Amino acid sequence: MTPKHLCFLLLFPFLACSKLPSASREASTKAAASVYYPPKGDSWQHKKPEQAGLDPAVLQQAVEWAKTQETSQMTPNFSTQEEIFGTLIGPMPASHAPTNGLVLRHGYIVAEWGDTKAVDPTYSVAKSVLSTILGITIERGTIKDIHDPVAQYIHDGGYDSERNRKVTWEYHARQTSEWEGEMWGKKSDFIGHEAFGKGERKPRELQEPGTYFEYNDVRINRLSLSLLELWKNPLPQVFKQEIMDPIGASDTWQYLPYRNSTVMIDGEPMPSVSGGTRWGGGLWISAQDEARFGYLFLRQGQWKGKQIVSANWVKQATTPGPVGPDYGYLWWLNTTKKAWPDAPATSFAALGAGSNTIWVDPEHDIVIVWRWHNGSPNELIKRVLAAVKPE
Repeated sequence: MTPKHLCFLLLFPFLACSKLPSASREASTKAAASVYYPPKGDSWQHKKPEQAGLDPAVLQQAVEWAKTQETSQMTPNFSTQEEIFGTLIGPMPASHAPTNGLVLRHGYIVAEWGDTKAVDPTYSVAKSVLSTILGITIERGTIKDIHDPVAQYIHDGGYDSERNRKVTWEYHARQTSEWEGEMWGKKSDFIGHEAFGKGERKPRELQEPGTYFEYNDVRINRLSLSLLELWKNPLPQVFKQEIMDPIGASDTWQYLPYRNSTVMIDGEPMPSVSGGTRWGGGLWISAQDEARFGYLFLRQGQWKGKQIVSANWVKQATTPGPVGPDYGYLWWLNTTKKAWPDAPATSFAALGAGSNTIWVDPEHDIVIVWRWHNGSPNELIKRVLAAVKPE
């Protein structure tokens, strides 16, 4: 661990390392060492709710309610997929699990329901994964500044136009890029029912890059390809090596490309992955592995004394931008308390269709993963927070 990373020890995020007296550094190190991190495998420790400062009856009521909220958006066999999103260009599984999830408090599992080991598509939760890979790329110096135009680094023709030359890495991460073009047969304007299903959009005039928010998978797929070209290594492998293996994730998850998204990098064919499962493929993962990813962000990017993702990136990624809704770097935020009215303003989430939710609450030291529900995460959050006992 570098001196820079020591600045972000869990209990002392406001102190500069150079100013920490030795006694404070020792106390801080001990405090960080006392934080629980689950080992790899199936021995993630459970705690009774009352041991973690939660009312067991209230928490159980929350779980029982969650079990009744099966998704109506996605049929179990994905028969509505193309109707909702348009023509598939990637694989889909035969079916998905019933609604399932878990609640972490202080890193321990305090509630769990359904099959939390089921490996299913998680849709746009993959965007928060791409954001994290972007953060690591910047931290390593491969990208010098998030405000740099992507065209300074990528020379495959995708940023040659006058418009696209203005697109920065940050604009991609905030979904304000207004990048214009086509990726894997899908145009960035989202026009056309066959290609985009119910998600099709009406023609509009493009705005100046950085000034207009639009949730747009084509543009995120452009970001993903650009990251692939920098890493010169498939992003699923990067995700595995840099994040999932260090946090002890299982070997069951997959990050699948489209059937037409393989490109040549230095003479080698490499798959470019997507920012979701809108058109098939994407990140297929279990609730338990998603909980590890959410817990990594709850712990400010640290895992067992190692800074996997810089705490500075966690902060930046969960800070709202000047344009659009409560949105950071491909993370949903609650800054103006619109998304989850009963949740702290400091909470944030990775969200995907279905609905798939990884909600992180630093104020209460809680992570909730909830999959295949009917799209009312605030209702579960409200019920779980009602179980928190005053300290």
